[in-house]
Formats: sequence, structure tokens, C-alpha cells
Amino acid sequence: MKDIKVWDNVDYDRFQNEIIPLNQPAIIRSLVSEWPTVKAAKKSDEAVVNYLKPLDSNTVVPALVGPPDIKGRFFYSNDLTEHNFQRTEVTLTIGLERLLAIKNRPQPHAIALQAIQLRQVLPDYKAAHPQPLLDSSAEPTMWIGNQGTVAPHYDIHDNLACVVAGKRQFTLFPPEQINNLYPGPTLSAPAGVPVSMVDIKNPDYKRYPKYKEAVKTGFQATLEPGDAVFIPALWWHGVESLEPFNILVNYWWGGSDLGSLSPNDSLLHSMMSIANLDQQKREAWQHFFNYYVFKTMDSPSEHLPAKLKDIVTDLSPTQRVKVRNFLAEKLK
Repeated sequence: MKDIKVWDNVDYDRFQNEIIPLNQPAIIRSLVSEWPTVKAAKKSDEAVVNYLKPLDSNTVVPALVGPPDIKGRFFYSNDLTEHNFQRTEVTLTIGLERLLAIKNRPQPHAIALQAIQLRQVLPDYKAAHPQPLLDSSAEPTMWIGNQGTVAPHYDIHDNLACVVAGKRQFTLFPPEQINNLYPGPTLSAPAGVPVSMVDIKNPDYKRYPKYKEAVKTGFQATLEPGDAVFIPALWWHGVESLEPFNILVNYWWGGSDLGSLSPNDSLLHSMMSIANLDQQKREAWQHFFNYYVFKTMDSPSEHLPAKLKDIVTDLSPTQRVKVRNFLAEKLK
């Protein structure tokens, strides 16, 4: 594994104009070390919990709970049709208190409070914890848990992840390594997108031999409280929480300009409509996708009037609504 590049003296302009365009992972040390929660976490786990509890709106949050024998690895069930954990909901305060209560047990249950929308759950958090590298429209999401491992997966948006409490080890692979990461099934995926079948802490090279090629291209880094990592969209990333109590805050941004329609939706639709066609038809469709979507040939709009409003040039707001409604109707 290679080290993720560490950047110094990073401000908004440098992040937006130098780091993001590279489409490579980046570490920014001590980016949020002045956050109140980071300062509290450096004192003790109890201190950061005491900071958060008075801010809690008592909105329930998603929680994953797994038995001790999964050893913190949230994953598929043995037959790959379900998960090896249970989903539930708790208030943030109850979840925090439970994590503190079991943190010194030798074999605790695995607990993860996931995708906590801070705008609803901790409405005063954002104002006290500014993110200097992103526009103010970027909303923070919090992740809390004990020692655990999330298998390599991808996000459809760019991601800036900031460690608040505990330590986390990030293992990243570029998108083109998908064939060497052995993605699991989609419908039973633990977090909405397929995750790698490889246990990156103890890889079985006999069962997953191509993973050796992924390792050659992989990046790895351990983050302390206050550190941040930029993960470009579609980069595979596995995350290991190394302490009995961990908190991370991340921000997603970018993506489709068609509102709720995402590239991942298009991928799923294409998997259903194209992937099982015979080879000749798949190859024929590949030409159309290369031309219209990936634009590996001539520009599909270069021979059309520049002011023409069309899906291959630039849709008007009214046309966007029509196209979105057309697709929604087709999918009914």
C-alpha cells in the first residue's frame, strides 16, 4: 500500500483549485483540530459525549448492532442474502451512553450509529464547527461507533471525512480496481452499494487472487482526531475504527444536476436493461454510451446549433422536468 499524500497550508482556494481537480485522495492534517468536539475528544471520550448530549434534539438515528462474534466487521450474512447485524433506531444520547458503557468490555457488541443528519439531530453543531474547505451549503453527517471495520465500498459523491474522536485507518483503491475487489451482491449490500468481499485485514488470496493487483494500487493512512481525508467520488474505501469509541463527521457534495436522479440509479437501470443482452447487442450499446455519455468520440453536440436546447446540448429548466418525469413514468 502507498501512503496517501499529505497536503500542508490548505485553504478553500487550494482545496477547490488544486486538490479536487487531481481526483486523488488527500490528507489534510489538523484541519479541524480547533473544533470544540475535537478538543473535548482529546480530553476524554466522556468529555465529548458530555459536549454532544445537551445539543441532542432527541431525533432518532439509524443504528447497526452486531453480535460480538462478527468482531466489528459489518458485512453480508453467510449466504449473502442479508446482513450479519441488525438495524434499529435510538436517540443519539442513548447510543452515546451505551457506547461508553461497553467500551471496556473485552468482547462487546459491535455498534455503529450511522449517517446522523446533524441538521436535524444536532441543529446547533454546524455553526460551532465550520468547515473551511467547502461551501456553506455542504451539510455535515456524523458516524459514531466502537471498534469496527467497514468493507471497501464507494460513494457517488466527493467526500471530505474528518476524524473527531478515536483513530481511523482508511484504505483506498481507485475506481478501475472494481474487478480486483470482488464486489458482493447489490440488493443485500450493508450500506446501499456493493462492498468488497475481501476481508482487507486478513485477505484470502486463494479465494480472491486478483486482490493482489488491487493492493499494488492501494493507498492507506491512519487519521488522528482533527485530521481529514478527501475521498474522490467512486474511489473504493475501507474504514477501520481503531479505538473503543470513535466519531467521524463527513461532507458529501457534487453529483448529478437532475436532482434526485443519480448516476448510480442509471447504473442499476443499465444493469437490468443491458447487462444480460447478448454480446453483440451489449457491444452495440457500448458505442452509444461512449458517444453520448462518456464522450470518447466526437462531441455529440458539435454539429448542432449552439443555442439549441436539448439533452445533448443544454436542457432548459422546463425540459429537465419533462425528462425527469418521462424517466419516472418509465420506471413505474
